[in-house]
Amino acid sequence: MSAGRVLRGSSMLVRSGSATDVGRVRDHNEDSVIAGARVFAVADGMGGHAAGEVASRIAVDALADLEEHPPSRPEDVAALLREANRRILEAATEHPELRGMGTTAAGVTVVDAGGREHWVVFNVGDSRVYRLADNRMHQVTRDHSEVRELIDAGLLRASEVATHPLRNVITRSLGTDPAPEPDVWVLAPTPGERFVVCSDGLSNELEDRDIMLLARRHTDPQEAADELVAAAVRAGGRDNVSVVVVAVDAGDGDDEADTAPRAGLHRP
Repeated sequence: MSAGRVLRGSSMLVRSGSATDVGRVRDHNEDSVIAGARVFAVADGMGGHAAGEVASRIAVDALADLEEHPPSRPEDVAALLREANRRILEAATEHPELRGMGTTAAGVTVVDAGGREHWVVFNVGDSRVYRLADNRMHQVTRDHSEVRELIDAGLLRASEVATHPLRNVITRSLGTDPAPEPDVWVLAPTPGERFVVCSDGLSNELEDRDIMLLARRHTDPQEAADELVAAAVRAGGRDNVSVVVVAVDAGDGDDEADTAPRAGLHRP
């Protein structure tokens, strides 16, 4: 479990835990995670051999810059994801054996909005960020995938996703030219809330209700992350599984949360 940090402008304490597993089918782990003091993210690499692992590591290394150089605007987070995209393309140019590699990236970080720190949730691809608050959970991010677009168009039911031939095809990823446009949301912190950041190795194995129940069962975010990963492996473990759990301990004097997409940054 990472050391807690207090959000400026409130008395809330943020703690996190992370876990990853190769699963039962894959022979190596292409996921990378970061659970620092200001940024919490998962990247799910693709490209075969070691290439996916390289791409996901480049992405989380780029996001680690937010620890040393905290963003002052949500736009700074989107810009850093585009920088990660550039670094992946550059690495593939320098090392031809890595060509075609790419990665998803999803997570939460902290920005200063009006003198008070707020969450910024970001996403490229089909890794997800869930938010648990007031005994309810919802998926903050929107999957960039073929099946999601088919569902949105009314051409596919959610119950059909697991067996659809395009279920593993994503429509946005880091490592493409032109660079993908990240989705970015701004959320005011809520006392007692939790975030679950995960690769699709979790969401493809467990129903959302099961994710919520396991995330709430453990007060220690590290124990929650460990149990979520273990449950996904027990359920089949057909892919690498990676999870970061972020817990916000309640404090005094906090305002009601206000959640809204950032204009110009979130594509409906």
